[in-house]
Amino acid sequence: MRNLVLVLVDQLDRRSAAFDGFDPAQDRVWMAEAPHDSTPLRSSLVRIALFLACMRHFRDALRDEGMVVEYSPRSRGGSLAEMLAADLARLRPQAVVLMEPGDWGLREALRGVLGESGVQVLEREDRHFLCSGDGFAAHARGRKQLRMEFFYREMRRRHGVLLDAEGEPEGGAWNYDAENRKAFGREGPGALGLVAPVAFAPDALTREVLKEVSAAYVDHPGALADFDWPVTREQALQALTDFVDHRLAAFGDWQDAMWTGEPWLFHSRISAALNLKLLDPREVLTAVEAAYRAGRAPLAATEGFIRQVLGWREYVRGIYWLQMPDYLERNSLGAVQPLPALYWSGDTDMVCLCEAVGQTLRYGYAHHIQRLMVTGLFALLVGVDPREVHRWYLAVYVDAHEWVELPNTLGMSQYADGGVMASKPYIASGRYIDRMSNHCRGCRYDPALSTGEKACPFTTLYWDFLLRHETRLAANPRMGMQVRNLGRLDAEAREAIRQQASVLRGRLSSASPDSPTTRP
Repeated sequence: MRNLVLVLVDQLDRRSAAFDGFDPAQDRVWMAEAPHDSTPLRSSLVRIALFLACMRHFRDALRDEGMVVEYSPRSRGGSLAEMLAADLARLRPQAVVLMEPGDWGLREALRGVLGESGVQVLEREDRHFLCSGDGFAAHARGRKQLRMEFFYREMRRRHGVLLDAEGEPEGGAWNYDAENRKAFGREGPGALGLVAPVAFAPDALTREVLKEVSAAYVDHPGALADFDWPVTREQALQALTDFVDHRLAAFGDWQDAMWTGEPWLFHSRISAALNLKLLDPREVLTAVEAAYRAGRAPLAATEGFIRQVLGWREYVRGIYWLQMPDYLERNSLGAVQPLPALYWSGDTDMVCLCEAVGQTLRYGYAHHIQRLMVTGLFALLVGVDPREVHRWYLAVYVDAHEWVELPNTLGMSQYADGGVMASKPYIASGRYIDRMSNHCRGCRYDPALSTGEKACPFTTLYWDFLLRHETRLAANPRMGMQVRNLGRLDAEAREAIRQQASVLRGRLSSASPDSPTTRP
């Protein structure tokens, strides 16, 4: 054997640099169904099933091309590094070829194994992304603060995305976010011609995976009855076309809105396929911009979606590699509370959390506002240890890989990095959820109240958060108005809020499981 080509679960791209110069007569592919996260997790059933189904379909596609694939099933046991060490001793390749791993801990573990083996190592850059780690470091060099908007504009210019004939932003503005924050009327999204995303019925191979996962991981959270994710490149391309044809045009207006019983709304449902690399971001950007050029999608919707792919996705990866490994230990607000048990069951009388957590466990999915302003916001206001929040997000979402999940969770959602990712903590009372959804209409809590039996826990904890961090937040110019609103509270009102928040926090803490993310 000349080269042993390593393919990890989030590298399912036949066009990746790992396959450059591949010769089926001399080279082999190596894949293993082993934990690919550096943090031990009890991943949700749907996340495990999606990863395994995609890996096995990709393995079979390579074999259909005539490649020899050394494939270790999950039943073999052991970590990825342990499996690789044993196979290197058995196969004795002249060289190992791999694309740079996306997880810092896994990269270090693989480098350790490969270094000890003495085999020649060819680690290649992941050209799936539009900005390399070195490129982002160059962007960050000399800047006192990093802000996504400036990086995003630089990326638009560099790659010629959504620019006019003079090379300026299409429509004269870089960002149309102010137009993309609408809430549904009382009639809900159905009145807007909502089309459900294309579903992919499990084939024989996927059904086999679902059966195995159900039997092997009985104590893991989540469910598999509704599994219909794309598991091949062909299906991923179909999902992209479906989004562009049926939901892109309305995506901008309603991307922040929520509605009971509607998990998908106008979102794309392609993030998992992107992060497993069944889709290339360039083809996504091309398809979305082409729809705008053809008059099939408005500029605000097009720009809003492109900003998520070319802006946020590339930006958080840059932050991840720039800040690791110390980033994992950030806890700027000193949060120490355990993660409430409701995150693993959805068992709560708060309708918004019941909806967001319930659909997360059922589908492995929630859109960005549900993650930031419902599940993330509640954890932030409670004061949950950000590492616990990080482990939960990484365990339950099908699109979660540490490079993209960690900065979004620890930084953007929990403000644990002290402002690296976001210029302020993203906090709000229950009134925000009431404005952006219909959840509060059927809830026993009143989002306008901060104390009393009907007080919304979000509202109580919002004011308590401001009180606990008043001095720190007063120094943040973007928090001035919220902090000044504390002046409306007299000493008696402040104490009542503190007491109710303390009781609520204690109740949540006493019902929390014992670190379910890290139990074997």
